[in-house]
Amino acid sequence: MHIASPGAGAWKARLAALLTTILVANCSISTSENLQKNLPKDIYTGRMSLVVQSEPAQSFSGSFELQGSPAQGVLSLFTPLGSTAAVLRWSPGLAQLQTGANVQDYSSVEAMMERTTGAAVPLAALFAWLGGDQVAVPGWQADMSRYSEGRIAALRSDPAPPVQLRIALER
Repeated sequence: MHIASPGAGAWKARLAALLTTILVANCSISTSENLQKNLPKDIYTGRMSLVVQSEPAQSFSGSFELQGSPAQGVLSLFTPLGSTAAVLRWSPGLAQLQTGANVQDYSSVEAMMERTTGAAVPLAALFAWLGGDQVAVPGWQADMSRYSEGRIAALRSDPAPPVQLRIALER
């Protein structure tokens, strides 16, 4: 018995279908995956404590992973038990907060940070502090005296309410 092999036309059709499938799959990569692929490779990890002395007081304490820059980045916040509390993503024209399956868009990264943390954390200064640079920010006082130990503290006194940020970097 002779089994007929597919002709050249059938082979070309299968190849075209396969290539089309691959191209469509590549085009469907999400914005957040593309964003993460284009980020600088420097990653800051550690523990963070943020206390907003409002009525009622708001606080966050847990681990974090920060990658990128003030212009484009991803900040993942983890609970003390290690589960993901939130993922913040930003790039020009994008400010997105993901909590579980819920994704919320914001008009700016500043608005997203304030909504998420309860305070307008100065993102550019945060990157500078994590990199060991003492930068001045109106209303904020950064203590970099223990940076060599991976410790950073910053206090915001103006505008009210006061905010206390403490970071312990993993080395």
